[in-house]
Amino acid sequence: MDGTVLVADDDRTIRTVLTQALTRAGCKVHATSSMVTLLRWVDEGKGDLIISDVIMPDGNGLQSLPEIAERRPGLPVIVISAQNTIMTAIQAAEAEAYDYLPKPFDLPDLMKRVARALQMKRRKPAARADMPDVADDLPLVGRTAGMQALYRLVARIMNADLPVLISGASGTGKSLITRAIHDFSDRRSRPFVVAGPPDLADVDGPDKVLARARGGSIVLEEVGDLSQKTQSQIVRLIDSIDEAGPRIMATTQQDLAKDMEDGKFRADLYYRLVGVTIKVPCLRDRVEDIPLLASFFLEKAEREGAVPRQFSDNAMALMRRYSWPGNVRQLENAVRRLVATGSEPEIRQSEVEQVLNAQPEDETIRASSKTQHLSTSVERHLRRYFDLHAGDEPPPGLYQRILREIERPLIELSLEATGGNQARCADLLGINRNTLRKKITELEIPVTRRRKLM
Repeated sequence: MDGTVLVADDDRTIRTVLTQALTRAGCKVHATSSMVTLLRWVDEGKGDLIISDVIMPDGNGLQSLPEIAERRPGLPVIVISAQNTIMTAIQAAEAEAYDYLPKPFDLPDLMKRVARALQMKRRKPAARADMPDVADDLPLVGRTAGMQALYRLVARIMNADLPVLISGASGTGKSLITRAIHDFSDRRSRPFVVAGPPDLADVDGPDKVLARARGGSIVLEEVGDLSQKTQSQIVRLIDSIDEAGPRIMATTQQDLAKDMEDGKFRADLYYRLVGVTIKVPCLRDRVEDIPLLASFFLEKAEREGAVPRQFSDNAMALMRRYSWPGNVRQLENAVRRLVATGSEPEIRQSEVEQVLNAQPEDETIRASSKTQHLSTSVERHLRRYFDLHAGDEPPPGLYQRILREIERPLIELSLEATGGNQARCADLLGINRNTLRKKITELEIPVTRRRKLM
């Protein structure tokens, strides 16, 4: 890589890591913890690219983007932020950031984006109207890779004149995504019309929905539940929409591709809806987001006048192990019940057990492990990993990275199963004992010898 990169972050460790990585890649680097200093460098003509945090001691990286664009038109800015919500990604897109990455970020991925930014001229979008107010109660919150990929995809397609199909289980937030796409698009001042199967079943239903939309957005809810006759009517409706017509979005819990193959869903409608496909992950597939979401709902309840409460470690551990068949909606209802039925500052494990009806903590995990071969489970997770990159390639070095991520928990679990006995663990794994010792040292795995209780 060739170019000068300006790094602005109040975290010294991040500045050091980025400076070292960029320097090794051939870049010149100026790093600062001050937004004022960054803007002075911009005025002085320094830098071919900026990497900036959002929250700085003397300013805000997102709010400074218009000022940077005015002082140095075409200077690309990559925003990195610990504020991992869909709103941050959307605000970054609205403020014309070149790219957005959440913290903690994958360094090889960031370096790949830096190389791309230094090679490309920044595209200057047309001016947009002021952004609407951010809804405080929008629970599209998450730090996991799946949610971050979803945020970036939503930010990219807000103003694309393409239909959007959003799939996911009940309670994952499909309707919230359709609302976010509309509210942050150029259509935000026009009607947002939601039409379920009952609204479309009548002969004139689709035409009435189209008349209400007036160039805004139409959301077809649960299109997988529509009859063949209604599907045919919607095909004709979509074909009648001109350039000034509304944008079509659709939600579904069904696997429409499979339904199409089985003859349950019309192929002509399917291909009219899949301009952009967004898959919303189940809560069980993003366990790391459960504490973040629970805290969000606790703070929301407190703002509404409830007694402040926090989860104990054991209570939160139980929340993380629960299967959450109702997804985020069920989690919100559970938190509301915990707030309403208790007055102590700490939420205990016994309270969580009562609210969750004492469901076995790992019932879903145990059930799936009995019915799936290991290779099937691994393939499912790897496929999800690729899907989470929303059409982009994962960062380079995937083979070794996946092996490392599998190797450590495999050795840890094997040591636990053998009570820390390394000879038995090596036999269990089918490797040489010296090889096991080397792996334990390389991966910094703590080993505690204990008697295994029968």
